[in-house]
Amino acid sequence: METVVTFFNDIVWSAALVILLVVTGLYFSIRMRLFQVRYIVDMVRLMFKGGKSNDGISSFQAIAVSLAGRVGTGNIVGVSTAIFIGGPGAIFWMWLIAFLGAGSAFVESTLAQIYKQKEDGQYRGGPAYYIEKGIGGTFGKYYALLFAVVTVLACGLLLPGIQSNSISSSATNALPMIDGWMIGAFLVVILAVVIFGGIRSIANVATAVVPFMAIAYIIVAVIIVIMNIGDVPALIGLIFRSAFGLEQQFAGTVGAMIMIGVKRGLYSNEAGQGTGAHAAGAAEVSHPAKQGLVQSFSVYIDTLFVCTATALMILMTGMYNVSDGNDGLIIDNGVYQTNADGEKDVSGTVTFTQASIDSAFHGMDSFQEGFIGFGSYFIAFALLFFCYTTMLAYYYIAETNLVYMLRGRMPWLKIVLGLVLIGSAFYGTVSTADLAWQMGDLGVGLMAWINVIGILILQKPALKAFKDYERQYKLQKKGEIDEIVYTPERGEFKDHNFWVDEYPRRDEEGYSYPDRN
Repeated sequence: METVVTFFNDIVWSAALVILLVVTGLYFSIRMRLFQVRYIVDMVRLMFKGGKSNDGISSFQAIAVSLAGRVGTGNIVGVSTAIFIGGPGAIFWMWLIAFLGAGSAFVESTLAQIYKQKEDGQYRGGPAYYIEKGIGGTFGKYYALLFAVVTVLACGLLLPGIQSNSISSSATNALPMIDGWMIGAFLVVILAVVIFGGIRSIANVATAVVPFMAIAYIIVAVIIVIMNIGDVPALIGLIFRSAFGLEQQFAGTVGAMIMIGVKRGLYSNEAGQGTGAHAAGAAEVSHPAKQGLVQSFSVYIDTLFVCTATALMILMTGMYNVSDGNDGLIIDNGVYQTNADGEKDVSGTVTFTQASIDSAFHGMDSFQEGFIGFGSYFIAFALLFFCYTTMLAYYYIAETNLVYMLRGRMPWLKIVLGLVLIGSAFYGTVSTADLAWQMGDLGVGLMAWINVIGILILQKPALKAFKDYERQYKLQKKGEIDEIVYTPERGEFKDHNFWVDEYPRRDEEGYSYPDRN
């Protein structure tokens, strides 16, 4: 099975996808005149605004659900893998895809708001919805269906195993007496309790857990950085020099460095992949661009904050190895994890991060496999919550696309989807990490191909909404208007007039948005 998955993965993750992601992010950034810099203060302000309704969730809940999907194993194990395969320079390429990816995240999230609909008594939005309504016709319907099918398979079956595998790996490192199947059984219970409670249940858990764990994780990283503050300038220099092959020992790995940096950057922040757009479409806001800006900031939180924190901890403590692209190592710091079959795994596992924190807090000069300290326990705890909320977000994304395909029919299939995801999570706790990552990368790559092409085709409504937001933003600054509200012309979006017919009636007593079904 691993051979088959690897074969298709190599096709999907060719250089063409890397170029497409970078060029698309650069294009949108230029078209919107580096909005990700100009509006960064507004992004933070809007994150805590936006109302709730019986049909939607708040902007903060939406970003919490998005971060639940973004902040997970990619921020800890993904960074370790990037350093192992590409060296320190891979972190620069993760930064770049995050900065440019903010443009893609804005467009897909704004489109999700423009074309959102009400189904099953709640807002639903995302690539399948805006592709069908935006492109229109037979092609639009089948292209949207393709995305929906791929997303249900990716989020419901392929991706959960990566998260649960990381939970299992970190937990067994911290508590050797625990077996993987025990972790799997525990996950089955805690996933089932929340999954079948719907988006509000998932949003409530994400809102409570994600900010707390992200802040706690960054605080630990900041403490370690302060403890080694003198090393930071040299490490930043190393990252930049390595990224362009100027560091001699990494000169031969630039191609692999860029590929793994973009791949892990996308897996971490999901910009352009379309997953964040699902939560964005569920938010209650007065203008689509508002949620686009909020979702753009979530990319920063994920990669520029959390991933950077992980990278600095690993690099400054020296708890990492770097592959030479074959079976050898360019850098061998003696860090490894013993697999269930007794073999030493020197690749970018969760051990890099656990050992880096242990090294900082316990004064370890070199890696000691048998040592279990604060880092081992803290990362096991952090991954449990990060990966748990990520799997909840995966279910919501898969369910949204399943509902899109079913259109009110066979509601029992949502239960089947939940059971499949839970089964995939259990399997991940007892499977190999290599297979789990290969399957996850395949799912991410397929979604990215379909969605990026879709947002390039549909860019006009999103860019027009951004211009409208900018126009009203200036008027609001002058005190000429109180609230920025989206009021497009009738028929601007073909047969979809949510913002013309339905949104203006939101405050009418007893009025409820009509359900698509």
